[in-house]
Amino acid sequence: MLTQRLLILLVTFITSINVINAQAKKTTVNSPDKNIILSFWINEAGTPMYACTYKTKDVILPSGMGFTIKENFSKTFLPSLRFNLAVIKTEQQSVDEKWQPVWGEVKEIRDNYNQLTVHLTQTNSTPVLMDIVFKVFNDGVGFRYEFPQQKNLNHFTIADEYTEFHLTGNHKAFWIPGDYDSNEFNPETTNLSEVDASKSLAYNQINARAFFDSNAVQTPLMLKSSDGLYINIHEAALVNYPAMNLHLDKTSYTLSSRLVPDAIGNKAYLQAPAKTPWRTIIVSDKATDIIASKLILNLNEPSVIKDPSWIKPQKFIGVWWEMHVGKSSWDRASGKHAANTANVKKYIDFAAKYGFSGVLVEGWNVGWEDWFGQWKENVFDFVTPYPDFDVKELHRYAAEKGVKMIMHHETSSSVTNYERQMDTAYRFMKENGYDAVKTGYVGKIIPRGEYHDGQWMVNHYVRVAKKTADYKIMLDAHEAVRPTGLSRTYPNWMACEAARGMEFNAWSTGNNPDHETIFPFTRFMGGPMDYTPGIFELKMVHWDSTKANNFVHTTLAKQLALYVTICSPMQMAADLPESYESRLDAFQFIRDVAVDWDDSKYLEAEPGDYITVARKAKGTNKWFIGAITDENKRSTTIKLDFLDANKKYLATIYADAKDAHWKDNPQPYEITTQVVTSKSQLKLQLAPGGGCAISLFPIE
Repeated sequence: MLTQRLLILLVTFITSINVINAQAKKTTVNSPDKNIILSFWINEAGTPMYACTYKTKDVILPSGMGFTIKENFSKTFLPSLRFNLAVIKTEQQSVDEKWQPVWGEVKEIRDNYNQLTVHLTQTNSTPVLMDIVFKVFNDGVGFRYEFPQQKNLNHFTIADEYTEFHLTGNHKAFWIPGDYDSNEFNPETTNLSEVDASKSLAYNQINARAFFDSNAVQTPLMLKSSDGLYINIHEAALVNYPAMNLHLDKTSYTLSSRLVPDAIGNKAYLQAPAKTPWRTIIVSDKATDIIASKLILNLNEPSVIKDPSWIKPQKFIGVWWEMHVGKSSWDRASGKHAANTANVKKYIDFAAKYGFSGVLVEGWNVGWEDWFGQWKENVFDFVTPYPDFDVKELHRYAAEKGVKMIMHHETSSSVTNYERQMDTAYRFMKENGYDAVKTGYVGKIIPRGEYHDGQWMVNHYVRVAKKTADYKIMLDAHEAVRPTGLSRTYPNWMACEAARGMEFNAWSTGNNPDHETIFPFTRFMGGPMDYTPGIFELKMVHWDSTKANNFVHTTLAKQLALYVTICSPMQMAADLPESYESRLDAFQFIRDVAVDWDDSKYLEAEPGDYITVARKAKGTNKWFIGAITDENKRSTTIKLDFLDANKKYLATIYADAKDAHWKDNPQPYEITTQVVTSKSQLKLQLAPGGGCAISLFPIE
């Protein structure tokens, strides 16, 4: 009997040793160029762990993964998917293919990665299965969780996700505060140890905020390590799941996921089979590689629109900026209603004269008088215009001039109301010649208790993208969740706001001079923004004597350069027509610059300091260059070796005047021309807060 017991104990001990050895064993997968190594293992607690290196330098130290889940309609927690997990098996594969985006920075994108799929199970009597899929590209890593169909898990609720990013030190960070409702903060540049998201409480110009943690930041988060690595953390393919914020542990410099909750505190409601968004880590020792990365796009599904020929990148103008500067108003009761037939016709005439394809009009529909700032259920019906806005006549007039009207749907964040109205609103659009819509979500969300970035709203934004595609309508969403590359899947979803836009310069403390040098490394990682550049009258006191302290924190030349450094298939010339007609020489660059590209070359960049990019216009041999700087003046020399050899180009250079300054003297500029070739170099002088825009047209 004793011998039998000893035998059982011995077998149990040997089995335990084998399990421990199996759990401790690391599985690795390399990037195709071998520079990135991703390691995965299960630690002694049964927790999935991963780590990442780039060119032998640590990027992510051992970091935990997993979830707490609970049964739907129950407070009973299932066994944690954070501990007591074991590997069933692993699989690896390699992919190398190319695809062509409908629009974007380049004509063709290479999708090249090595993949590791880890199949996991819980070590208990009713195990739940979970897979973790890693894709390792030359420029970074994407990973997500998948829940296969299984008998022990059907409907379930995510209580918490425990994805960690254990950093190697006190990196320099470019961040905005963690928040469930808004992304409209000025970016901060500090070391991680100095992050204090409670600063967001001072942003009283933002209509809806949901501060939750002084040590929380939003993604995309840009980092620079002391040993010269540039690291970007974000997510891709955000569908049926809440957006991810990051909590910072300042003792270990570990970032951990904080999902946006719903009205009762749950994070997500799923049904197996299900999958989360991808968590992304983009890394390089060159800053230009970060903003050139297509990793996030590659992690999204291909386009669901089989014939995208109706999707048209465009430049447009709009009845918009004049309301922000105080010249007019959205509502009719003010006596300064901008969206009247006569005024809109002036914009249509301007667009037709100078080659703009669209005119956006805000404040055209009844409901603005008693809503703004109120948590009101039914504000707009999206089909009833003010009496002074003649929909049919403006449709006729715009069509006669060859101009398309762009619809504005301010939902007032009464999202249930908008969902009820969408079909009616989109039919009304098509009947009256509107092929594009700008949506808005100002204020706190209805259903009350939901947040802008929670699962319910994430699903709403996707529903709008799908529904507008059904009607062949292009979409520009404002106050929406930050993009995660879904423009690949829904290429009619052409732009978002989801950040602090140009309008904050008109009535608040404004955007810092380094704002646009940080954006490409943060907000733009997931997709284009409707930033509304092109402001020529930079001091608001010109329009309103009470706005002496409100001004745009750039030079005029930098406003031109933004059309190149900010890539968007929907670009607005945001200023008033009279501002452009008084400076037609500078306005020529806005008329010339493209909005869709065959190629993009990031020539130099440093987050928060400067960016210089060259782009080749779609289907042409024309190139455009944009160079911008922060509050410091800058001298730089750029090579034109990207131009075709044996061709000559006429370079038209729109530069800051010698005495230009973003604060003291923002408007002076100089325009010069010269003949250049691929062997030429251009010396650029950027004023403090300034920029330079260049068009390069081949000489036939």
